[in-house]
Amino acid sequence: MGLFLSTFVNKVDRKGRVSVPASFRATLAGQPFAGIVAYRSFTNACIEGCGMDYMQRLSDSTQDFAAFSAEQEDLSALIFADARQLAWDPEGRILLPEDVMAHAGIGEAAAFVGKGQTFQIWEPEAYRAVEAEVRARALKARPTLPLKPKGGEAQ
Repeated sequence: MGLFLSTFVNKVDRKGRVSVPASFRATLAGQPFAGIVAYRSFTNACIEGCGMDYMQRLSDSTQDFAAFSAEQEDLSALIFADARQLAWDPEGRILLPEDVMAHAGIGEAAAFVGKGQTFQIWEPEAYRAVEAEVRARALKARPTLPLKPKGGEAQ
């Protein structure tokens, strides 16, 4: 699995079409679906994006909850029931549904924000504000991250 890196701001046309960054399309190359999977974030005013392989991992992870539990039902509704398969056109664009754009406050531009195995799509000014808050918290808290060796276990 490739990684989604960097932040790109692209124009959104009147129909809601926006170009997916070429590096993001390259990361998704070889997926069983030629496009992205997107759903409204339930933690931020943005759109969560990923490939079908990551959606499969999320689906597998929901099986860790008891069948028909409130947690499993809630997560399934928030993620899978809301998810949209957005195919790209020959120019590498996707069509963002109106309700998804409204949730993120996206108008004339969209910021594609790499998050490693996933990405988010934000209204650019809203993302700049959130990024400033994150950087301020990080400067104060100085978080650390245990680096996993190539085998996958934390050191």
